[in-house]
Amino acid sequence: MTLGEHVYLYCERGTNGALWAEPINAISNAGFFLAALIFWQLVLWRPKEQRSPDHYLFVALVFAICAGSVAFHVYADRVTELADVIPIGLFMLVYLGFALNRFLNVPPGWTVFLAAIFAGLVAGSMQIHCWEGGIGFAGGAPDEKVCLNGSVGYLPALAALIVVGMLLAERRHKAAPYVLAATVIFTGSILLRSLDMSFCQRVVIEGRPVGTHFIWHLLNALVLFLLMRASLETGTRPVPATEAAAPPAGEQTPSAESEAEADKPKSETKAGQPANESDETAPEETKDDSAKAENAEPAEEEAKPEPEPQAMPESGTKPEASTIDNDKDKPEAAEKSMANASPDIEEENAETGNDPADREPGGQGAGNGTAKKKTAI
Repeated sequence: MTLGEHVYLYCERGTNGALWAEPINAISNAGFFLAALIFWQLVLWRPKEQRSPDHYLFVALVFAICAGSVAFHVYADRVTELADVIPIGLFMLVYLGFALNRFLNVPPGWTVFLAAIFAGLVAGSMQIHCWEGGIGFAGGAPDEKVCLNGSVGYLPALAALIVVGMLLAERRHKAAPYVLAATVIFTGSILLRSLDMSFCQRVVIEGRPVGTHFIWHLLNALVLFLLMRASLETGTRPVPATEAAAPPAGEQTPSAESEAEADKPKSETKAGQPANESDETAPEETKDDSAKAENAEPAEEEAKPEPEPQAMPESGTKPEASTIDNDKDKPEAAEKSMANASPDIEEENAETGNDPADREPGGQGAGNGTAKKKTAI
């Protein structure tokens, strides 16, 4: 194999070695030129702080892809074949590193490592050949040829787009729609590139078979534009999950309800306390009421009228059992009641000659009655 050897891979060229044997394939590369030009203008419309050297690198690589592909479909030799595939390979590596680092925040070291693995996969897939009854790496079989018309080398790029697109969609990144759309279109373009020779006689323009390779060019130009357009979304915030599933109108989320509850003053929330909290405060309120009642007792005693002298029980009459028990339990209350007796009772005792100490137990019942009244109060 020499560098000047012609390469016959596509339907439109067939076995014709002329320079202008693939006019449709050559002209269809204008799609790459337009994609790079339009994206370049989009970058220039952005503020300077939103521009990145990566954007200009993408534009340069797409222009290089356009030029290399035109040269290959005009000259169709080994040298121009390298001019065609090298810019494509560089774009895939650069964009993969950009997506890992800028979209997915993968550290630079891991980005380089993953990009190196990707490059190895691409190089290895390009060495896969097919022959009658077998598939594998090139081994010198007489009838071996590249599988899928040379499209196997693009399968690692398709796999990388699928993974990156799914991760971006999971994170609700604004670049996800562009990457996912590019993935779908790239799948179709690989299929059409693989079927170029199979549909050679079915796709005819002005009486000459052209195949489907030119559609590969047009679709890939759209793929590259979408990927470059996605790069402009770097640095933007992911779409919040609340926007995708907003609660119905008038319905508060649990967090909003908790915040609203926390903002309420204690005076408002005290009425709605649980039963256990109100039970805890009940003993304190009872204590306050009992304290107020005790403070009110002296005032009621001062306002109470003087008790009338009660008749002494007849001799030999036993006091009731309840009265004796109360006298035993509350002697202090009885003494206090006797101390508060009016002077009239003392004068009456003096006139009648009755000594309070000589009274029978029934006489203490009056004091007990007063004590019972105080206790009731």
